[in-house]
Amino acid sequence: MTGPGSAAPIRVLVCDDQELVRTGYVTIFTAQPDIEVVGEAGDGRTAVEIARRLRPDVVVMDIRMPLLDGIEATRLLAGPGVVEPMRVLVVTTFNLDEYVYEALRAGASGFLLKDSPPRDLVNGVRTVDAGESLLAPAVTRQLVGTFADRLRRPRRHPAATALAALAPRETEVLKLIAEGLSNTEIADRMVISRETVKTYVSRILTKLDLRDRVQAVVLAHRVGLVGAHD
Repeated sequence: MTGPGSAAPIRVLVCDDQELVRTGYVTIFTAQPDIEVVGEAGDGRTAVEIARRLRPDVVVMDIRMPLLDGIEATRLLAGPGVVEPMRVLVVTTFNLDEYVYEALRAGASGFLLKDSPPRDLVNGVRTVDAGESLLAPAVTRQLVGTFADRLRRPRRHPAATALAALAPRETEVLKLIAEGLSNTEIADRMVISRETVKTYVSRILTKLDLRDRVQAVVLAHRVGLVGAHD
């Protein structure tokens, strides 16, 4: 894990088909002492090629790109079956909710709005690099609101029945994760230490056979543990 003051900076690949947006991201990231931009890509195919060659710590991925969209690029870099999945932070807008949902299923480590303040983008990269998933609460609410019926539709998800195996506190943590809270925010809400939260999260992922927090969020909404009106 890297962070401010670390010897090795967080190596970031910026992927967006708009040059102005890429330039903005690069400017924001290079101003940080703990982040290094190692490459840029203007289309999904190039993004995958560069990512596989450079193995950046975090890939900042746009969704709509030529040649190969960000969802498929994310799937190739972090999806099921990828031996060494990379950490992908997807940036999106409200009118791309369904694409966000698919991006999460494709293995994205999290997502932010394109109009997020620079500090949120920087913190997002640091959070994903630290091994935590980032789910912007505003986007989560919008996403769930749009697809509440579909997410609540009964499904025989392999992990659904495992929810009964969660302890009450683990279930509470899962619900807070699904609301988009970070470990620190969950610790404050539940008045426990951050390390205790990390332990709960680890147990939840193990019991439900999930790869990361993003999958936990998708599952929680899919089986109706939380929803648009919680």
